[in-house]
Amino acid sequence: MKITSVNNELVKETAKLLQRKYRDESGQFLLEGDKCIEEAIESGLEVVRIFKLEGYEKFPEGIETTEAVLAKVSSTSTPPKAVAVAKKPDIKWNLDYKKVVLLENIKDAGNLGTILRTSAAFGVDALILYGDTVDLYNPKCVRSSVGNLWKLPVFEVNDFSELESKFSAYERVATLPKADDTVWLREFDPAENLLVMFGAESTGLSDELKNFANRNVTIEMKSNVESLNLSISAGVILYELFKESL
Repeated sequence: MKITSVNNELVKETAKLLQRKYRDESGQFLLEGDKCIEEAIESGLEVVRIFKLEGYEKFPEGIETTEAVLAKVSSTSTPPKAVAVAKKPDIKWNLDYKKVVLLENIKDAGNLGTILRTSAAFGVDALILYGDTVDLYNPKCVRSSVGNLWKLPVFEVNDFSELESKFSAYERVATLPKADDTVWLREFDPAENLLVMFGAESTGLSDELKNFANRNVTIEMKSNVESLNLSISAGVILYELFKESL
């Protein structure tokens, strides 16, 4: 099959997935580039269709097309040689999750994707998106997760009562600047069931989640540095907490 017109209905339908509204309505999202598509297929994700540059040897089942079409269905300034549409996985909460990361009100898709990748690398069991967080299936997030988006179960929670019901028996750790009630990361001994909470890039954790926490932890650093980038902080904390289980 070959499609060369940017006005083709299938192309226009695919391009709509660049917008969150249509991703939410359809339950589908975009995969941009070979590695992302290959990882999705290997992970058992249901790939609906693949557009590939005419003459490109990979993905023989793909729809051959032009650079103009690939540019229309891609979010990057230089489109990849292949773009696919996949169905969002249907994941159920598992009571056996012991190491859980919560992200509250994260705005940057690159940060979200990087933290997801880091969480997968350090053996986190599940990730919770709480509050007004950027779309997990934003193309930038999908790209920055580098194929790890579907290796870790991710759940969206907007109701505080749901957090309470899921995590009342967990040790709930707020990641905060140094204060009288915080523990240095190097001195922190994590419990077996652990919820680690990270707040928004600019404002940090809400008072609601600070009050929900029963432990507070801080990264030790030079006094002339106020803070670290969110994804860097997450990487340092998750490695230190979970390195013994790697």
